[in-house]
Amino acid sequence: MRAVWDKELGGPTFEVGAGPELRFIKWAPAGSGLDLPAEVARLAWAGELTAVPRVLDFGEDQTGTWLVTQAVPGESAVSGRWKSAPGTAVAAIGKGLRVFHDALPVAHCPFTWSAQERLDTARQQAALGLLDPATWHVEHQRLTVEQALDELTTIPPLDHAVVCHGDACAPNTLLSENGGWSGHVDLGAMGVGDRWADLAIATWSAEWNYGPGWEDQLLSAYGILADRERIRYYRLLWDLCP
Repeated sequence: MRAVWDKELGGPTFEVGAGPELRFIKWAPAGSGLDLPAEVARLAWAGELTAVPRVLDFGEDQTGTWLVTQAVPGESAVSGRWKSAPGTAVAAIGKGLRVFHDALPVAHCPFTWSAQERLDTARQQAALGLLDPATWHVEHQRLTVEQALDELTTIPPLDHAVVCHGDACAPNTLLSENGGWSGHVDLGAMGVGDRWADLAIATWSAEWNYGPGWEDQLLSAYGILADRERIRYYRLLWDLCP
């Protein structure tokens, strides 16, 4: 068994076994804020329709919760191999996100990730004094919490409703051996929303992980032109309420 990443958990995800027997154990310590039951429900629903990890076991006790999944074939888009081939990785991220959006039926999805509910959550967090501009992306740190919330008040009209991944950052796309999309991981926030809620973050993450200049290529692989106003809006919303 070995730890393979420790994203937002405050504790690691563990890799167990090898080959077709590979399993992942995702651990959320008590009080971490990570909602593994929400991810279990989303994986169970999406797993019938697209390539995501299959839930093998779930449990909880006073120390925290854990989730055991069967590995999806493929390698993270930010592995050493694919970071050295950013064009291939970015194209796979864009194509994979389009496959994900096209595969999941909005009308039957029991989960939501709308801008309005996220904005409501951000307002609640602000009222509790839990939002800190110093933790936001540098392009948003010029704003106070009040200014940011004011900018977010007018939500762009819905472009196209999809079942959003909810964390479409590059590490959550898996690539096959030949560089094509093979699956997605980390679906804890998945739900119906505007496709630009995902696209704004996928393109932002491409810059974080591969450097500037990859946004248009990712959008081209997805099959869409940039919508700067929606990108701007959903990136600011992400800083306040991922």
